Amino acid sequence: MQLSQEDHARIAKAVTEAESKANGEIVCVLARRASEYRETPLAWACSAALVLPVILIPLGFGPGWLPAFAGGWVAAQSSAVDGAAATVLSAYAVVQAVVFLAALVLVSIPAVRRALTPASLRRERAREAALEQFVARGLHLGGGRVGVLVYAAIAERQVQILADQAIDAKVDQSVWNEAARALARGLKARRPADGFVEAVQICGRVMAQHFPSSGENPNELANDLVEI
Repeated sequence: MQLSQEDHARIAKAVTEAESKANGEIVCVLARRASEYRETPLAWACSAALVLPVILIPLGFGPGWLPAFAGGWVAAQSSAVDGAAATVLSAYAVVQAVVFLAALVLVSIPAVRRALTPASLRRERAREAALEQFVARGLHLGGGRVGVLVYAAIAERQVQILADQAIDAKVDQSVWNEAARALARGLKARRPADGFVEAVQICGRVMAQHFPSSGENPNELANDLVEI
């Protein structure tokens, strides 16, 4: 999803106009992904290695299934049982290792990894990433000015509207939900600039209503969209 220079200019203009009427800052962030989810391949590989080989047992799994364990002599009758058990366990361990590595490689493919990551985890990581941006850009510091973050993570298809405590206490959650839906619509239609502009306008209206510009309104943060 590419944004042109014109798209950036439109978003920056919307932020500038919104901030000119309010005593606060709006920051827009577009992230390619909120997280790498490195734990997902490992979790699936461990689960597959534990579960899939068990399924083979009712099918008659034995050392003979693996060429390296087929045939062979036993030293004596007294050790035959122990030797057979050791052979079966060794073959089972080999199958587990092969399944683990195969699943790890497969789920490490970015598209597969994202598809197999639970939706609840994707939402949580998007929320965490948005909070990191909110804090990193000082939108939580207050000081008489309010801050709002308009955030979207493309890979997760998640949007977040975060506001500092001062304005959040005065604005109904439905307003932030409306801004989030506007941003989501724009992204779904592959018109991200439209989504950001509309979300900024919604946030700007309530900022101007509750924290109108006092005349001295320095622009402390860049108004352009941040792409990470």
